[in-house]
Amino acid sequence: STGTLPGQSMMAALGVCRCFHGRRPLVVSLFPRWSRPSRAAWGRRELCQSSEADENKSNITKPSFTDERVQSLLYKMTGLDLQKVFKPIKQEAEPPEYKLMTELQLEEATRHAVEKARERLEMPPVLSEREPINDILSEDKILDGIEPYKYVFTDLTYDTPHRERFIVVRETNGVLRKATWEERDRMIQIFFPREGREIAPPPLFKDENLMNVFCQDRHEELLNLCLTQFEPDSPDYIRVHHRTYDDIDKHAKYDLLRSTRHFGGMVWYLVNRKKTDGLLMDMIQRDLLDDATSLVTLYHMLHPDCQSAKNSQEHNLKGLDLIKAFVKTEVQRAGYIELALRAYQENLPQFEAS
Repeated sequence: STGTLPGQSMMAALGVCRCFHGRRPLVVSLFPRWSRPSRAAWGRRELCQSSEADENKSNITKPSFTDERVQSLLYKMTGLDLQKVFKPIKQEAEPPEYKLMTELQLEEATRHAVEKARERLEMPPVLSEREPINDILSEDKILDGIEPYKYVFTDLTYDTPHRERFIVVRETNGVLRKATWEERDRMIQIFFPREGREIAPPPLFKDENLMNVFCQDRHEELLNLCLTQFEPDSPDYIRVHHRTYDDIDKHAKYDLLRSTRHFGGMVWYLVNRKKTDGLLMDMIQRDLLDDATSLVTLYHMLHPDCQSAKNSQEHNLKGLDLIKAFVKTEVQRAGYIELALRAYQENLPQFEAS
């Protein structure tokens, strides 16, 4: 709850004045003692350069997720299936609407549908996990034990970006500190509620409940909910996404995310961790050779020191030759993928004839 400080609690605010001198007015919120551990951070988000920290350092600069070449490859592999992008969703039933169109009108309507679909396929950002916030502003022993509750002071200035909003906590022992990320997220949701986001994360996102969602093939729905509930650099956001990607890779259910805004993030995750065997096999079996070539190209961009990257650069390999060179040196299940490539080549004359 929020409101003014009670008379007996005025002493709890001693020492705060020097922290807010010259700043805008603050609103005080009362919360019971929280035992949740602090995992959050104070500072700006930075774009993830991948789990790339485990990689050997190279003289070649590796591209980031937002690099134009990376985005182009990821969008190409995502695909554009209008039937999937505009699939029916649960909503109030309305009578269907029919229109008679000329050829030109139909082409124009299709063009608008494609533009709208591309907007829906805009990929969420991939960020590195934020660092914990452990900044102590002051320690006032005189306030130790005066109040049984913590006080949270929040700057409610409307036009202040949430990342720059000043939020501090007065502990029961008199310590005045900056709020953790979890406390910040909770306070911001209380005063500036975001539609679809809950103050406390639903139990759905707990590890023990994720398997039930995966068994129902609701991976896309889970990621959409996660995108609404958490900030892209929060530990829970990253954890849920990684668990989802791992389950899809384990069971080869890549098509669940194809033609969705989450496919590019999954490919980025798998390529950074050199876990591309299953996805490459899936692309070959679905006759998506261009996508397989894009996957190998992205792999070489993120791992420029690998043997196949050097071979492809020396011999200017492309298409099927590029994939074959990659399979020889970089995959763990080379035999299975080589068989898939052989089957693809055997069926190629039939497709060309038809």
